[in-house]
Amino acid sequence: MTEAAVTYHCPNCSAGLAFDPGTGKFSCEYCRSEFTEQELAQTETAKAAEDAASAAAERAAEESEIPDDEFCAGIRTYTCSACGAEIMADENTAATSCPYCHNYVLFSGRLAGQMKPHKVIPFRFSKEDAQKRFFAFAGKKRFVPRDFVSKEQVDKICGIYYPFWVTDADVGASMTARATRVRTWRAGDYRYTETSNYHISRAGEIHFEDIVTPAITEEDREMLDGILPYPSDSLKEFSMPYLAGFIAKKRNIEKESVREAVRTRMTNYATTLLRGTIGAYTTVTPNVPRLLTRTIHWDYTLMPIWLLTYQHRGKTYTYAMNGYTGKVWGRLPVSGKKLAILGAAVGIAAGIIAALLKLFLFK
Repeated sequence: MTEAAVTYHCPNCSAGLAFDPGTGKFSCEYCRSEFTEQELAQTETAKAAEDAASAAAERAAEESEIPDDEFCAGIRTYTCSACGAEIMADENTAATSCPYCHNYVLFSGRLAGQMKPHKVIPFRFSKEDAQKRFFAFAGKKRFVPRDFVSKEQVDKICGIYYPFWVTDADVGASMTARATRVRTWRAGDYRYTETSNYHISRAGEIHFEDIVTPAITEEDREMLDGILPYPSDSLKEFSMPYLAGFIAKKRNIEKESVREAVRTRMTNYATTLLRGTIGAYTTVTPNVPRLLTRTIHWDYTLMPIWLLTYQHRGKTYTYAMNGYTGKVWGRLPVSGKKLAILGAAVGIAAGIIAALLKLFLFK
């Protein structure tokens, strides 16, 4: 029979505790604290209560999110028969072109189980603005294929609302750390070193706002991260008219799948924030902060992206522009023909220079 191993930790500094038969207490060799078994039990009970309150806050936030049948009736999802991409559009849209393969798509079917987005960031840049920025980005590059910057290609740029989870949270954060301060000096023929050990404790309330996480499975996650961030003051309550003239993609990642990633980001930020309050020591070894959720709120949000894709030698190249800030991200194809011409020109020039050098040096 296998038994679980249990380690008791000091409530003050998180170091391991050892039972002292002489005092009948659990003692910490690091901070010299002592606890009775009853005191440790009370501490564990208090921590369990805090964790339960934190979990209850998260459950309360989830229970407040109720599907909107009216939205489900007014919007539908469709699948491109050519490439299989899944897109979303309002019920009045009859046809559009797929932003990935550019084939025309006829809409049919219904949207099943889709929740209404809570927030939306409207497009601030028009299609003409997006095209101008694309030409500024790629038009002067010498080695891109000519058809990549042709008017016919750039006309295919498409405005798409992409789904994201936007998280706000209020948490209590606490962290302990072990630190040392080393002092050395000489006295006569001797060199002395004094090492002082410190137990450090930090705690505070932290408000996290607009933690943005993609809510769609995309191979090109680098693209989605590349056009972030969106300003907080651009968020608006969702309304169907914002989708008019654009394509919208529905989410396929639920918040349960990104919850740990969001919590990790909060933990990392809390570590940096609390660590920054610790003064100058020779060494500082912080423990992982403990986060207790006070409140947490998840907004399913649609954010605008101007997207242009290009097929070249079996690869897909993507250009994207933040539809609100104008931030640009993209991968550019390279024309093998132009590189070959350049190589030939360099070779010819090198041959001419070598011939001239030979003529004048060995004349």
